[in-house]
Amino acid sequence: MIESVSNPGVKLVSGLVTKSKIRKKEGSFVVEGPRMVFETPRELLQRIYVCEEFSLSEEEKEKLQEYKAQGVLVEEVTLKVMKAMSDTVTPQGILAVVKQPFYELEDTLKDCPYLLVLERIQDPGNLGTMFRTAEGAGCTGIIMTKDTVDVFSPKVVRSTMGSLYRMPFYITEDLGNTVLALKEKGLRFYAAALDGEKTYDGFDYTKPVGFLIGNEGNGLSKDAMDMADEKLIIPMSGKLESLNAAMAAGILMYEGARQRRNQ
Repeated sequence: MIESVSNPGVKLVSGLVTKSKIRKKEGSFVVEGPRMVFETPRELLQRIYVCEEFSLSEEEKEKLQEYKAQGVLVEEVTLKVMKAMSDTVTPQGILAVVKQPFYELEDTLKDCPYLLVLERIQDPGNLGTMFRTAEGAGCTGIIMTKDTVDVFSPKVVRSTMGSLYRMPFYITEDLGNTVLALKEKGLRFYAAALDGEKTYDGFDYTKPVGFLIGNEGNGLSKDAMDMADEKLIIPMSGKLESLNAAMAAGILMYEGARQRRNQ
C-alpha cells in the first residue's frame, strides 16, 4: 500500500499528468478510470494504481489478477495518493501508466487511404473528438503537425474515449513534405475554405483522400491551404462565419464515409 505522495512512482505519475516534456522523455502517459485502463492493449500497460476506497466489478477484479499474472505491476494506494496523481477533481479510483503507441506514416495508409490532416489544433476536446469521429467514419489515420496539442495530455486522452488506441496517427515535422509524399502515392487533398467553388458533397471521396483541418482560431495557414488540390465550402445559414473545427471535420469525414459505404 502506497500512503505517501512523496513516493517516486507517485511523483512520476504526477509529472506525466502535468508535463508534456516528461511524457516525451519517458515515452509514457497516464489514463484514468476503469474504461480507459481496461481498454488499454496489454502490451502498452506498464503499471496500474488502484485506490482502496473504490470498488471494482468482479470482472474488473479478475482482469487485474490476469494482469498481475502477466507481470504488470498493480499497486494499491490511499485516496490521498490517488487524488494527488489524478487529473480530475473526482478520481475514478484506478489509473495506469501506459507506453505511448508509435506509428510510421505508412501505418495510416492501409487499404484505400482516408486521412484527417490537422494543422495546429489547440483544443484538447476538439482533438479527442476528431479521433473518435475519425474512427467512427472509418478513417485509416490521422496526421498532425508537431505544434498540435499533445495527444497524450490527460484531457485529449479522456476525450478520445479509447479511440487513441485504435486510430493510427503520425506527427509530422514538416507538413509540406508529408503531403507531397502522400500526393506522390495518389492521394488528393481537400480543404474547407470560404472561397470554395463547390460544396463539400460535390466531390468524390471514394479514392485515396485527405481532409485538411486548421487551427480553431485562424484556420489553415496559407501554405497549408495551398497544398489542397480542391477547396470546398460547407454551406451555413444565419450569420455564422465558421464552424467548430471538430464539427467541420466530422461533416467531411462522414460525407466520405457515406460515399464509400454506397460505392
